[in-house]
Amino acid sequence: MSLDISKVIKGESVKFKNPPKAFLEAVGGVDGMQELMYRFYDKIYESEISHFFPQDEDEFEKIKIRNSKFFIQICGGPKIYEDDKEGQDMDEYMVRLHDDFSINEKARIEWLGTMREAIEEHKIEDKEAVEAFWDYLDSFSKLTVNTFNDGSTYYASLLDKSDSRLGN
Repeated sequence: MSLDISKVIKGESVKFKNPPKAFLEAVGGVDGMQELMYRFYDKIYESEISHFFPQDEDEFEKIKIRNSKFFIQICGGPKIYEDDKEGQDMDEYMVRLHDDFSINEKARIEWLGTMREAIEEHKIEDKEAVEAFWDYLDSFSKLTVNTFNDGSTYYASLLDKSDSRLGN
């Protein structure tokens, strides 16, 4: 199984497809996804990018709950993230949520590497579902990178979805 991290190219049109429900099932349903996300965010709290997250434990716990709901829903689970996205398209909301942070390629690689570690520790047997989930993470995470080595910034947009994604 290959969980490679591809390179971000500023301004590149990013194509992605939401993960299949098979991943949610393979990870152990809603409870399994929550367990995976909690493991991931506990690792993030100890990572080089922990400064992007609240340092207050109660506030960090809220992030874990909220982001678990996002991943449950994006993988075809119940629509439990609806109130959090404030009526916006979920994908565009998630991209815009990251605009307030200076996210560079190094931070993206740290985030993905931490997620890969959590996935591997979860020991999911359906490798095809894992690869589909990883493809989503690798592609979608490119849209959150907004700060580049040349000192410039670029904020991706999904407003023209025909140009940005393959579909749900």
